[in-house]
Amino acid sequence: MLSTAQPTCFLIADISGYTGYLADVELDHAQDILADLVGAVVSALRPDFRLAKLEGDAAFMFMTTETIDGSMLLDTIERCYFGFRRRRRDVRQATSCECNACSRIPDLDLKFVVHFGVAIHHKVAGQQELVGSDVIVVHRLLKNEVVEQLGIDAYALISQACIDAAGLDPVALGMHEHTETYDRIGDVRVWALDLERRWQEEEARGRVFVSAEGSILIVSVPTDVPPQVAWEFITKPGQRMSWQPWVTEVTIKGATGGRRGPGSANHCMHGKDAVVEEILDWRPYDYVSDRTVLDAPSGPIKLLHTVEFEPTTSGTTIHFRYASPRTRREKELMKTIGPAYGQALESGIPSLVAQLDAELAARDADRSPEPVLQTSKPDGPLAGIQPLAFVD
Repeated sequence: MLSTAQPTCFLIADISGYTGYLADVELDHAQDILADLVGAVVSALRPDFRLAKLEGDAAFMFMTTETIDGSMLLDTIERCYFGFRRRRRDVRQATSCECNACSRIPDLDLKFVVHFGVAIHHKVAGQQELVGSDVIVVHRLLKNEVVEQLGIDAYALISQACIDAAGLDPVALGMHEHTETYDRIGDVRVWALDLERRWQEEEARGRVFVSAEGSILIVSVPTDVPPQVAWEFITKPGQRMSWQPWVTEVTIKGATGGRRGPGSANHCMHGKDAVVEEILDWRPYDYVSDRTVLDAPSGPIKLLHTVEFEPTTSGTTIHFRYASPRTRREKELMKTIGPAYGQALESGIPSLVAQLDAELAARDADRSPEPVLQTSKPDGPLAGIQPLAFVD
């Protein structure tokens, strides 16, 4: 018996250019390269998105949810694309094979289509199957005129329905408005995010990072959850009150188009006092750095602060690091404030770990088996290249 329709965010990640790439290359090497790149894409989108099925050179993924965190959605898409670009570059540089399939790896690119609607979820041969009109819409969106009309080759094409559900302002985010028309569906209003432009911006952007050697205060937290889950829990401001007992309210200012990142700031209320975190560097799911401004009787204290998400064999170690302030007055104050601030932070760690465990258990409770990803042959052109660590 079919289940009732559930609100769902649909995402298809498609290796673009693959059909033309196949026309004049060695098929066995091409299949290895495709398996590696698709694996990189699926790995980057998990665990928020789950794999419904592999469709040739595309991965059809979904997330069952009534609401979408728009900032997190764009972070996930862009991180996946950036990872694809780096993986494509690394694979090409690492292989010594000069066949057409290996030398033409840079011809391949990645695009996404994203839609929000409802679908009936049921199992076929033990695998999740999604059916409904919105499933048809997201697949139709793969056939579009974005390249011809907008001149964008690498993009995320996001439906207006998804934009609305995510609470994003696409104009403020520099996205391009577009409309596609399909038989029996009609007009579908969409917005295109130029991923090539975002890649260039990412490569040019400077880094702000507090290392262990440059820290005066470090709190490290081993967890059993993957970096994606830890990142989501730590960077969503609404979660702070649940594990930091002294935080009474968190508001975000300067989030352009509804997106958190450099230029935005978290205002964390501690009763009548406020701690302001001005975001300087935002690298999902690796680290986030900010300038933390603490109130003090003799004036504010400014500290560079990094939260790093270090992958481990069992999960993620979260490192909270604070660098020494610059002025003599601030350094003297930190001798008193620093230990107390560290103790306050550590007091919330047991609650943080328990909630992360509960979050992962809740996600795992409703998971059915996903399609098995193909892997590269041990004696293929990618032999010797470090394999990807998949997140299950």
